[in-house]
Amino acid sequence: MCCYKHSIMEEIMKIYLEDGTNVEFEDNKPAFWHTASHILAQAVKNLYPNISLAIGPAIDGGFYYDFDAEKHFSEEELANIETEMKKIVKAKYKIEKFSLPKEEALELMKNEPYKIELINDLPDGETITFYKQGDFVDLCAGPHLSNTKQVEAFKLLSCAGAYWKGSEKNKMLYRIYGTAFPKKAQLTEHLTALEEAKKRDHNKLGRELKLFTTDESVGQGLPLIMPKGARVIQTLQRWIEDLEEENGYLLTKTPNMAKNDLYKISGHWSHYKDGMFIMGDEEKDDEIIALRPMTCPFQFSIYKQEQHSYRDLPIRYAETATLSRNESSGEMHGLIRVRQFTLADGHIVCTPEQLEEEFKDVVDLIKQIMKTLGIDKDISYRFSKWSPDSKGKYIDNPEAWEHTQSIMKNILDHLQIDYKEAEDEAAFYGPKLDVQFKNVHGKEDTIITVQIDFALAQRFNMTYIDANGEKKIPYIIHRSSIGCYERTLAMLIEKYAGAFPTWLAPVAVKILPLSDKYADYAIEVEKAFHKKHIRVEVDHRAEKLGYKIREARNERIPYIVVVGAEEMQNKTISVRSRQKGEEGAFDLEQFINRVADEIATKYNYHDNITNTFAGK
Repeated sequence: MCCYKHSIMEEIMKIYLEDGTNVEFEDNKPAFWHTASHILAQAVKNLYPNISLAIGPAIDGGFYYDFDAEKHFSEEELANIETEMKKIVKAKYKIEKFSLPKEEALELMKNEPYKIELINDLPDGETITFYKQGDFVDLCAGPHLSNTKQVEAFKLLSCAGAYWKGSEKNKMLYRIYGTAFPKKAQLTEHLTALEEAKKRDHNKLGRELKLFTTDESVGQGLPLIMPKGARVIQTLQRWIEDLEEENGYLLTKTPNMAKNDLYKISGHWSHYKDGMFIMGDEEKDDEIIALRPMTCPFQFSIYKQEQHSYRDLPIRYAETATLSRNESSGEMHGLIRVRQFTLADGHIVCTPEQLEEEFKDVVDLIKQIMKTLGIDKDISYRFSKWSPDSKGKYIDNPEAWEHTQSIMKNILDHLQIDYKEAEDEAAFYGPKLDVQFKNVHGKEDTIITVQIDFALAQRFNMTYIDANGEKKIPYIIHRSSIGCYERTLAMLIEKYAGAFPTWLAPVAVKILPLSDKYADYAIEVEKAFHKKHIRVEVDHRAEKLGYKIREARNERIPYIVVVGAEEMQNKTISVRSRQKGEEGAFDLEQFINRVADEIATKYNYHDNITNTFAGK
């Protein structure tokens, strides 16, 4: 799914960093792309001196730079900027790092208001670092390449609006995206991969296939799931809830909102308040209600309703929960990052002795689900830890953090889970295992998390009576089985290029009568499929058969059924499948049983269908 893991990309390319170190491009892409962003900024300032600079980081697959410009950059202007960038590359400017005290840094950047704001955000007494290439200077922590000549192959991809610091309260800036590589062949291959990725992009395909849409009057980050998309989510939801009950989970249904008192107990009010939608005014002494960003405080409240014995544990709660998070406009993207979503949430309350086995069972369930969805080979694992330097972000208990992280590491190692460690990515109440998935653009998204919580049971006064009759505080595992349904839908659209396996397809079978004379038989066939709970539609339009077949293929329908005089007379159907093409005549009941079995077993022939529609 990654855009740049291809033959040319795998060749070892060497680049020189600012200190003269000769390193591999593959391991130092951020420095390469960061340098490219500075070349872009220098080119823009050369052409448009009055434009103010904001920020220009390296990102997955390339870089961007934000500019305070009067208008959107046109295609012609982007081409002119590229030409200017080539001059800067050809000049082979040496890239030099230097530092200044805060006062001198402010003086140097006095004509750049956004840089001034960034410098003022830094603590007093801190030394500020800059990078210089030619006569261009930018505020930056680095690292960078040794000279501009190394960025020989680059392309500006697009221009979009972006609020300063990601807040709608701030000014709209104009962001230019680009990518760059040491060699032209790498760039060409990457751009080809990007074109293929665009064809799979869930934002494009999801709308074309009428799975979801958006409406400005509804709001950003609030997608409207259309009937076909709802069918996919409903299928997933029913399957997951059945699986969870089979695995000993108790399903709950709790409110979508609560008083802020609940969030004060949980710690969300102090650690997550800015990410919540809040009703009421504390200063006016109103009753403050907030839409919930997580389910945990609600399920903990259920646990507290009675005293539990160690014999009752583990208790496993699960819920299909609607959650709301006040994401910044710059973070939202299609179905991947939204402001309201549906999560297969859950929490396990257990004794210390049960912790590892329960954690293992959670991971096993996730693996089973990923394998059934056909994405088990596309995921990776990340062990997300706290950082003692991020004051205020986490519950302040270093000893508990180190102890819990040690427990999780031992469990992960014992289960032989291949993971990467990531500092400063934990939940505020404990470390977590993140299940990561790369989208078609190469960006890594977290789709599922499993967290060990050392704090909230104590905050909620959750206890159990142990074998000696003493009250003990349990461990809690926060977990999801499939993650957010909207994000999962996006992921599956891109994985299958919209051609879902039959058991997930919004329409498994489309019936095409040759003419109105066979409409009654088409309805009879439709009812037969419905009796087996197979999702089916009849195309009654007075269009030519070839046209209707092409449309059904473009809709990625797994099975197209044609009925005419011969089929009506013999009580048969003619079948064309997405996998095999023309399959000929079938006894109706025989074919219905075949499709029903495919759905019941969740048969997945994705290796055959993934490439079929990728280029459509």
